Amino acid sequence: MKKESFEFLLSLLKTPSPSGYETACQKVWIDYVKRYAHQVKVDAYGNAIASLNLEGKPKILVNGHIDEIAFQIQYIDESGFLYFSPIGGPDPKLARGRKVNIFHEGKSVPGVIGTLAIHMQEKEEQEKTPKWNELFIDIGASTKQEALEHIQVGDLALYDSEVFCLLNDIWVSRGCDDKVGAFTAAEVLRICSEENISGPCIIAASTIQEENGLYGASMIGYSVYPDIAFVFDVGHATDIPIAEKKKFGDIHLGKGPILSHGSVNHPGLVSYLNKIAHKLSINHQHGIDPRRSGTDADALFIQRGGIPTCSIGIPNRYMHSPVEAFHLRDLETAALWIASFCKEIKSKEEILGL
Repeated sequence: MKKESFEFLLSLLKTPSPSGYETACQKVWIDYVKRYAHQVKVDAYGNAIASLNLEGKPKILVNGHIDEIAFQIQYIDESGFLYFSPIGGPDPKLARGRKVNIFHEGKSVPGVIGTLAIHMQEKEEQEKTPKWNELFIDIGASTKQEALEHIQVGDLALYDSEVFCLLNDIWVSRGCDDKVGAFTAAEVLRICSEENISGPCIIAASTIQEENGLYGASMIGYSVYPDIAFVFDVGHATDIPIAEKKKFGDIHLGKGPILSHGSVNHPGLVSYLNKIAHKLSINHQHGIDPRRSGTDADALFIQRGGIPTCSIGIPNRYMHSPVEAFHLRDLETAALWIASFCKEIKSKEEILGL
């Protein structure tokens, strides 16, 4: 991976972007893509849209969401302990004993999600999954008033998590879902710009609030109205001992992005991508979306009479945890694959079979 691209990826992963409050991370994304775009826009809710070859045809959207799962402070008790609600779908079984950072008026306030020492737990309680309203954050305050001097109801919190590398170029971070997708969309734009691909209009988008309900994608699907759309999002890697391949498929880190089949994924687009991958010897894997994709593709494909859309998965271990894992090579391959599509496609009709 290019040094500049890798530094951009690290900046995205290290910058907080709780769903609904993505501005800081969007600034990182915009600062990178603006050198490769003829136009960069931000809409009313913070979706960032970078366009190359404004008059080109067909109009191709490459999209990844920038927001990440988080927590929001809901209640402060008289002793200064904070109660919170989840944003998106974090796992409550992972929450106890974790350090978090609460973001208040531009500052970060450290805290820990409290846990009862195992010596003090009743046996039948040890295996129970806690309810979110049973969990609390301790910031060290002695009273509600003292806590309110540092935070307020409505503040956002994230797990405190480092970005680090395991063996074999496997990287770990909070928020890979879906900053790796937003990164890959930006890389498609970069490749197309550097290779002077001048036929289609290529629009890279970093969308907001996917974890809350695919809201950003719904907005840009309507406003951008592309001829073709690709959504980069994480997909479950099952190359770990506890994943059931018969239920979730056979997906490995480092063996290429996932081409999704079914439901929202346009069959002509899937077929075209498969042909390109075989023609260019691009490593890829196959997955299914029998009812829905669980990604921004679900919101994009239904806009304004239907947009031919395909979801491209980035294999990801430990999704929606503070230690999501991915392989750098899968990001590079995904970007190259879709950039190759942009180079070859001449019209929307090619994938419609008309």
